[in-house]
Amino acid sequence: MSYELKQGDIFDFARSISTDTRQKGDELEFKLCPYCNGGSHRDDWTFSVNLKSGAFKCLRASCGKQGHFVQLCRDFNYTLDFEPVKIYRKLPQVPIKIRDEAVEYMKSRGISEAITRKYEITVQTNNPKILVFPFKDEKGKLVFVKYRKTDFDKTRDRNKEWSMKNTQPILFGMNHCVNFDRLIITEGQIDSLSVAEAGFENAVSVPTGANGFKWLADCMDWITQFKEIIVFGDCEHGSITLIDSLAARLPKNITVKCVRAKDYLGEKDANDILRKFGPRAIADCIENAEVPKLENVKQLADVQAVDINKMDKIETGIRDLDRVIKGFAMGQLVILTGKRGDGKSTFMSQLIADALHQKRNVFVYSGELADFHFKRWLDYQLAGEHHITEEQNKYGDMDYKIPDDVIEAINDWYRDRAFIYDNTYINDGKDEFESLPDTIERAIKQYGIQLVCIDNLMTAMEKVSEQTNLYLAQSNFVGRLKSIAMKYGVVVILVAHPKKANADSGQDENDLVAGSSDITNKADIVLKYSRCDPEKYDCDSLIKVTKNRLLGVLRTTNESAIRVDYSPKSKRITGVSDDPMADTHKVYGWEKQMTWETEALPF
Repeated sequence: MSYELKQGDIFDFARSISTDTRQKGDELEFKLCPYCNGGSHRDDWTFSVNLKSGAFKCLRASCGKQGHFVQLCRDFNYTLDFEPVKIYRKLPQVPIKIRDEAVEYMKSRGISEAITRKYEITVQTNNPKILVFPFKDEKGKLVFVKYRKTDFDKTRDRNKEWSMKNTQPILFGMNHCVNFDRLIITEGQIDSLSVAEAGFENAVSVPTGANGFKWLADCMDWITQFKEIIVFGDCEHGSITLIDSLAARLPKNITVKCVRAKDYLGEKDANDILRKFGPRAIADCIENAEVPKLENVKQLADVQAVDINKMDKIETGIRDLDRVIKGFAMGQLVILTGKRGDGKSTFMSQLIADALHQKRNVFVYSGELADFHFKRWLDYQLAGEHHITEEQNKYGDMDYKIPDDVIEAINDWYRDRAFIYDNTYINDGKDEFESLPDTIERAIKQYGIQLVCIDNLMTAMEKVSEQTNLYLAQSNFVGRLKSIAMKYGVVVILVAHPKKANADSGQDENDLVAGSSDITNKADIVLKYSRCDPEKYDCDSLIKVTKNRLLGVLRTTNESAIRVDYSPKSKRITGVSDDPMADTHKVYGWEKQMTWETEALPF
């Protein structure tokens, strides 16, 4: 019987795995991929199902799962209407003979003969080295059988554990549960027997390991009757297996607790704890179990109180702009936008000059300018008009030059503090591709970078390996930059071009930035740099502040924008201010250092 795709089935599946969704066109995007859960970085919105074709795909390179919706449902034990109910093998309901070999082996694992006989653990008739675990449902009916080699040798044996084919997977020990107050779930059968050995009756274990959940559909009605569930999985690298996957699949009204990692006392599982520390340690594990604390959630009362006005910031050097935003706070992502050719790259370079003056280390990615071109532009701004010579060229225009001694002084001043991405570097396939954000992180750690400037988004995206969905790639890229800014306490400035749409269309200024809406959504500050009519505004250019997350003060109209002037000679951008203290002829640190080094000795 063939299946006809229904959009409602896709939405129902998403609800069944308790994930947030959002629809973009014909794609239903899942907040987390059900296969990889976003990986170690918890990358979100990388997984989608096409509502028309049923094709699904995860865009994370390390996952890359793809296929049809029907396969997705089968992978996660979600039954579609067209799929026939699976017919399991009916097992004979006969008495189970408990053999001495099983009793002796279980004793070696700390399990008493009484518990072994109660749970009917035996060995195969023709092979006493193979344990047999009978799985009986809550009514005592045998429906599943699992085997385990007691002399397993990985150099010789293919499998350590396996189950009888076509039998119904359920929880081991269901028939010995006596009430619905508290259920203890372990990963292995010997672990649940260890819990039973410590005196706890409602001890069960999953049939096929921490990642197998085909049992859940048939056991859901039974398991949801319990008031409380305690997960006693294996402790691996400080994390407990089963807890995340199981908790996500159970109704939210069930209290799900987990054994604390510290109560494992350095051991891997319940049986190891029992054998080394005894039943009292098992009891402590269960009694101390708690609802897992979310790693990315903390008590608001534990958050350090910070005076926003005293936060570490990088000033822009434009007095009126700093009055509005109070400088760029460390940890912020700044979007700088403006029409092509209006001067936003020059403004970014000016911000770099002032950051260097404030003794901040800087990393620059310039995708449109050669490194020597970017350097010369910055050097002009640092030198200032009084250190730049003029001469008329053959066309009658003025050419500007920085004397060699000034260039040398500027180089010495920002050496080991200013770094630029080498666009000429060729990998030659020797190493794994490194994305621009990866390079930025390494530069921050190795060179103590405090200001990262990226000019611009589109050229930087060429350094991103995954571009299957451009908007998604942009969102992930900008999100990574924001994470880097917060993780390392640095300022990241990203230049982004505006859309070609009419600026008077009535749209929010932040929506006029080209690309994914997440670009400005994830930013802390959005600045728009644009030229203006000098006769009307008495300046060369305007800087609008269209987003200011920290302080909320905006300058979104031409009349309220910060007015600045541009010097063709020095390339400097300076504020037009009524403040008599405004410094339009700033002396940068290199010049002060040069003056000090050339000062005559007093003797």
